[in-house]
Amino acid sequence: MSYPQTHPFVRAMALAVAPLCLPCSLALAQDAATATLPTVTVNASKIKLAQTPGATPIDKTALAPKRVATSDTANLLADVPGLSLYGAGGVSSLPAINGLADDRLRIKVDGMDLIASCPNHMNPALSYIDPTQVGSLTVYAGIAPVSSGGDSIGGTIVAESHAPEFAAPGQKAITKGEVGTFYRSNNKSSGANLSASYATQAFNISYSGATSKADNYTAGSDFKSYDATGRIGHTLARDEVGSTAYETRNHTLGLAFKNDNHLFEAKVGIQDMPFQLYPNQRMDMLYNKQDSVNLRYLGQFDWGSLDARAYQENVDHFMDFGADKRYWYGTNSGAGVPCTPIRFAGDALGTCASGMPMDTEGKTTGLSVKADMVLNPQDLLRVGADLQQYRLNDWWPASGGGMGPGTFWNIKDGERDRTALFAEVETRKNAQWMTLIGVRVEQVKMNAGNVQGYNPVTNGTAPMFNYQMRDAAAFNAQSHASSDTNLDLTALAKYTTNANVDIEFGFAHKVRSPNVYERFPWSTWTMAAVMNNFVGDGNGYIGNLKLKPEAANTLSATFDWHAADSIWGIKATPFYTQVNNYIDAVQWNAATNAAATTLVTNGFSVLKYMNQSARLYGVNLSGHMPLAKTSWGEFGFKGLLNYTKGSNETTGGNLYNIMPLNAKLAVTQITGGWANSAELVMVQAKDDVSAMRNEIKTPGYSLVNLRGSYSWKTVRLDIGVENLFDKFYDLPTGGAYTGQGTTMSITGTPYGIAVPGMGRSIYVGVNVKF
Repeated sequence: MSYPQTHPFVRAMALAVAPLCLPCSLALAQDAATATLPTVTVNASKIKLAQTPGATPIDKTALAPKRVATSDTANLLADVPGLSLYGAGGVSSLPAINGLADDRLRIKVDGMDLIASCPNHMNPALSYIDPTQVGSLTVYAGIAPVSSGGDSIGGTIVAESHAPEFAAPGQKAITKGEVGTFYRSNNKSSGANLSASYATQAFNISYSGATSKADNYTAGSDFKSYDATGRIGHTLARDEVGSTAYETRNHTLGLAFKNDNHLFEAKVGIQDMPFQLYPNQRMDMLYNKQDSVNLRYLGQFDWGSLDARAYQENVDHFMDFGADKRYWYGTNSGAGVPCTPIRFAGDALGTCASGMPMDTEGKTTGLSVKADMVLNPQDLLRVGADLQQYRLNDWWPASGGGMGPGTFWNIKDGERDRTALFAEVETRKNAQWMTLIGVRVEQVKMNAGNVQGYNPVTNGTAPMFNYQMRDAAAFNAQSHASSDTNLDLTALAKYTTNANVDIEFGFAHKVRSPNVYERFPWSTWTMAAVMNNFVGDGNGYIGNLKLKPEAANTLSATFDWHAADSIWGIKATPFYTQVNNYIDAVQWNAATNAAATTLVTNGFSVLKYMNQSARLYGVNLSGHMPLAKTSWGEFGFKGLLNYTKGSNETTGGNLYNIMPLNAKLAVTQITGGWANSAELVMVQAKDDVSAMRNEIKTPGYSLVNLRGSYSWKTVRLDIGVENLFDKFYDLPTGGAYTGQGTTMSITGTPYGIAVPGMGRSIYVGVNVKF
């Protein structure tokens, strides 16, 4: 159940932020209390580039216990103020910052801007790096410097693998490594990781690999009234969350060379994912192969520093129905074939269809260059350029039944190319004031080839009338090319009042062009539309060639009270964002090929992307303080509270998948080699939902988690219990449950069931360094 508004923690946080919420036109700007003018630091073992202002680095000591508890790298960000997660596959959650998620964020992995090559966004950027491979995580929330990336309106997330190390002068070669394993009880998840490196003063070679596998997880209690999956002899218990199993393997080989103040790196990455099932999608990932090559140069000169990178990524992605979803559709086409007559979306299939194979191939090529030039002791100029070329083909081979006789082309010869130039000036006039002003100009060009349906010469016949020929002809008759010129502006300032108070505030104008799956999917056919959905709400989506870029104006402030030695501190960040041409959706009538006049109000529907206006505002609070030093160790307290409100100003409704008011309280203990914590997670009921998408409301809940670790010199042991009391709860941003049954049909899975969270799970992990 939801916790009351009069909860002591809520009252305390409300009192702390009340005087700040008066100018709620201010929004999030990240703490930069220790920021300095970026330089390249060179020492005996490594070369690194200092962080740009506005960044929130995730404490590396906080990453270690989280790696054992999750195989989803996005989950490592769970304690960042204002950040929430859209539920997806077991290793592919989508981060959201202040209500803006997925492609509205710029997400970089080892400097590469990666793009999800899937109509359901099953392979997002962070799914290509295992939690054990993450060396550092940095978040630019709300107001992000133009140098941290464009083509986004919500912020930037930067994930970096472990930096190469080198032997010190006079030191012999370094050989080191780490091996680890874990087990989690609820879904019988297990995995292992291995890393090793060899380095001299000038050369480093390294390898890191990780694998993990899990079965379906179970909720705290029964959440559905049926157990059928649509497959003969296969049922699921009523507390089992179907289509949540996965298996994934990631490998990276790196080479690095250092010569004085110059570093050269080359990395080759491979992901081999046999399967990842999805509880809020009608399809499952049954194969994903990614390979990437990433080259980098980093150097320091008398005038400043230079960071250059070139990369290429290839993705081979395949979807069909996993073990928990119906595979055979239509009448029996042969003896022994488990195929029975069925009506799909009101249309009877006349022959037997064996699943619905869907193939996607994506290729991303990128180049980025950034230079930091010290103009004088107070001013630093940062300039750079980004180039990215993206190619995509998305096709669905015939499988019998209504899926044939030809190939359905969802997107053919899709192109999305970005070219950008940026410049920003960072100034420190005195010890109290820092300012950062930047501008970025970006051009996004998109195009795609002509398409066709399964049968390119007919609209189908009753009862299988589906408008494939009509819709393909209408799409092909239009120009598919577009060119957007987008302008980003950032103005950020920080004022240090004294040793205990910092105030950071600013404004950002950010622009994002539509992605390929918002512009190019063309079919109004229900079956085709429901296969294009990257928000997990169970609906179907149609692209729109006329979409304009989203333009967001954000105001922000961060008020930071802290001890001079940072032993205690509290931050309050109110934010406000206005988005023009926000890409939302309206329900669509396939027969008239126009917006629906009679809306579906209690079920799944088909929608078309449309530009509208949106507004988001809220406040994020975080704090920490010591409690006591006793014979049992040092005790401390950490707290986090997030509130976001998102509304569609065109319709007067709510935005989809906005995380409700939530808080996390933790008491920590450190004694000897032990580091322990007890967490209380509280989430209010989600009642503000998107009526257009028939978003499902969820009740409030509270959970208790226990975590502990013990560290020896070379060994670390992690243990913990998540959801200690096996509480049942629905995930507020987990989407609609479509994890089992006849998912090809829009009516084949019951409407109104949210994806539940995991029940009690005990985990243990061991890592050994050598």
